[in-house]
Amino acid sequence: MTKFLLAVHVLAVILAIGPVTVAASMFPATARRVAADPARDPAVLDVLHRISRVYAMIGIAVPVFGIATASSLGVLTSAWLIVSIVLTTAAAALLALLILPRQQHILATLPELEVPVAEWRAPAQLAMFTGLFNLLWAAVTVLMIVRPGSTTGA
Repeated sequence: MTKFLLAVHVLAVILAIGPVTVAASMFPATARRVAADPARDPAVLDVLHRISRVYAMIGIAVPVFGIATASSLGVLTSAWLIVSIVLTTAAAALLALLILPRQQHILATLPELEVPVAEWRAPAQLAMFTGLFNLLWAAVTVLMIVRPGSTTGA
């Protein structure tokens, strides 16, 4: 059962978190390009936002199966796992509270952008939050592989 839970957990990470990180990372630069050139189709921003939002919801499976796997391995109280849970929670909060709302704000303000594109700071702020989101997931990935102090044989 542990191998099944671990396989589902890893697949959920690849299939859910991967698309969120890519789409969210592409959004700020794409928003700047669309704002700079009105001939560009802004629909691509809608698609990137939808991918970020939908796959974030699917990503709920990651901690669910991660905790189930950790429970079956008996490592729920391990420091590396607790740190991973905290970092995952921070990444989820960042996505839900800062990244997705800012994407939505950019989509809403893009048609009537009131500042010159060079002075538009929203994409830069979004890029910063998205970079932090990606760094949090990179740290979690390293912790899942290295598992410092783990007795499970890493």
